[in-house]
Amino acid sequence: MHKLSILAATLILSATAGAAQAQVLAQRTIGLELANRLAAGAVQACADKGYAVSATVVDRAGLVRAVQRADNAGPHTLAASEQKAFTSASARNATQAMMEAAQKNAGAANLTDIPGFLLLGGGVPVKAGEEVIGAVGVGGAPGGHLDEQCAVAAIDAVAALLK
Repeated sequence: MHKLSILAATLILSATAGAAQAQVLAQRTIGLELANRLAAGAVQACADKGYAVSATVVDRAGLVRAVQRADNAGPHTLAASEQKAFTSASARNATQAMMEAAQKNAGAANLTDIPGFLLLGGGVPVKAGEEVIGAVGVGGAPGGHLDEQCAVAAIDAVAALLK
């Protein structure tokens, strides 16, 4: 009987410990130094092409970590870059791809109804391996595809840090 009590107590303790551990998550997210590098890199990549833009970098939860606005970038570019970054981080997808999917698929068109979402090119997820740790949003180039190119250039420039 004593052995049965010990076995039952062990099972209960194991189940309780397992349940407690199941509630704790470890997630990687983008740090401030990396976010600043990405924002500066995106603004510079667009400046090299003659575009004055804003770049916002968000963490995996879509919260702003870094923002840069080029000289002469329009005031609207700040909100656009933030919304693109938020959309990309939230959906774990590039906003250009999301926009194209919404245009082709009536079922995806209602994505524009989600508060804070902006389905225009220029939002790109930042991945460490296969895990999305944040996103870069760029606004202000003469086309979302050009905003996306600047975001991708910034991510490519720090690729060694993302391994």
